[in-house]
Amino acid sequence: MLAPLDNETIFKKAFTDKEVFQNFVKDLFDIDIIVDKIETEKKFEPPLSPINFELDIYAETSDQNFIIEIQKIDYDHNFDRFLHYFLTLISNQQKSSADYKFKQRVLGVVVFARPYRFDTKDGQPIRDNVLIMDFNPRNLKGDLIKLYEHNMVFLNPSKKYQNEETPKNYQDWLDLFYASMKEPVNYKLNVNNKGIARAIKIIDYDKLDAETLRKMKETEMRKEVIEIERRDSKKEERIEIAKRLISKGHSNEIIKDGTGLSDKEINILRKELKTNDQCD
Repeated sequence: MLAPLDNETIFKKAFTDKEVFQNFVKDLFDIDIIVDKIETEKKFEPPLSPINFELDIYAETSDQNFIIEIQKIDYDHNFDRFLHYFLTLISNQQKSSADYKFKQRVLGVVVFARPYRFDTKDGQPIRDNVLIMDFNPRNLKGDLIKLYEHNMVFLNPSKKYQNEETPKNYQDWLDLFYASMKEPVNYKLNVNNKGIARAIKIIDYDKLDAETLRKMKETEMRKEVIEIERRDSKKEERIEIAKRLISKGHSNEIIKDGTGLSDKEINILRKELKTNDQCD
């Protein structure tokens, strides 16, 4: 049985293993790297930007040519946030106006533990399980001009976005994430992939030590509390919207469509608003 990779403790346990980390980077970016130290909850002192952000997993290669950061996302779905982290790691390399050359290539990975909750800037839904971003321009013919080497990859293992054309090097890891979260017992994974095989051993639930199990359960409890708080805050927002719609004379059907509240909940709000009006 696999322990879930959407659990922060398990995610960090797996991807701070050098063999897993290096094979993951190899499959996603086709680069052979060697890392000495893999850090978790990485902060910079002094902060690199006005936002003192924290990176889930951070490493620099032994030859100092690469910076690699990995983020696991549960709740705060904000591409602008990911871009801020990434660009800050790039811009921080330029220490003086005398030398603008980047000393290190920055690679970033964002893993979504839940399906996307947003659309593109022009309102189109995102339907892809893999998004790949680089910073190279194109000429008027559409040819890519190779100026920069920084890259970022977004992975969403949800079956909602499964694509039969996804290359094996990405699909192996998408399958691992999905299996650990949704099919932890009867999973089918590519154990010929050394990184996948190693990760399976690390997150084998029956072989986890007592301390890891304790931290894993604490993480799950924190997630449940956050989820309850999110649901409560969202319901409060929907109630306020419903009140505004009621005050404008809209029907229950329209209010239900706009807020997801039930007839019973809407009628209770109508009575409360009517009572308040009478008191005023």
